[in-house]
Amino acid sequence: MSSIDHYENFPVASWLCPARLRPAVQALYHFARTADDLADEGLDPAHHRLDALGEYRADLQACLSPDRSPSIRWPAVFDALDNALQAFNLPTQPLFDLLDAFEQDVIYTSVGQGYRNRAELLDYCRRSANPVGRLMLHLYGVQDATSLAQSDAICTALQLINFWQDRGEDLRRGRDYLPQGHTLAEELRFARQLMLQGAPLVHRVKGRAGWELRAVVQSGLCILTKLDARVGTADPQQLTRPTLKKFDFIRIFWRCIRM
Repeated sequence: MSSIDHYENFPVASWLCPARLRPAVQALYHFARTADDLADEGLDPAHHRLDALGEYRADLQACLSPDRSPSIRWPAVFDALDNALQAFNLPTQPLFDLLDAFEQDVIYTSVGQGYRNRAELLDYCRRSANPVGRLMLHLYGVQDATSLAQSDAICTALQLINFWQDRGEDLRRGRDYLPQGHTLAEELRFARQLMLQGAPLVHRVKGRAGWELRAVVQSGLCILTKLDARVGTADPQQLTRPTLKKFDFIRIFWRCIRM
């Protein structure tokens, strides 16, 4: 769990991450980043993207099977991932959940499909964002039900914030994550409620990781404040993502300490 930029919810082996965990964190990040690129980068048509994600899924399944080997297409991804899986006995369902979400994104975007209600959007977040937090908690040895629920709340909030800060770009690309019958103001309030619901997790994750998580929570809340101030001020398609300034970082640092 870290920055909310471009779905990069894994801390990319920052100095706050213990050295013994950095290779595993990097392996998980590159697995998710590569899959995201297959789903979202370049100009390939949807069926080519789905074919590539299908091959990627097959390589993941081969990585988990003792009598099969992944293809040679992504050796750097799956060699490192295999090492991380073995070293930390990582759960594998979150990895498949991430691929499910990427495939859904390709399909929905290709036909201009949106979300009929918040429940549908939250189901997407359950697969696109929550696996990240659960994998990170596993690495840190935190696996109780309360912590997992709080992690899910933070990760879903981060995914929603990512949607709302990039809403202008998404609309220009034919995507709309706003549930039907809801307003952006309502969804910003909901994302804030989720973030605050998950915030006590910072006291359950010890050491430097807990401080990184504090920064994640406070940065997310800061961006929500900026988005709140812009609701209804411009054509949604013309909006750009808010940026954090020097004073914002000072405020975030102070609020991290107060937590």
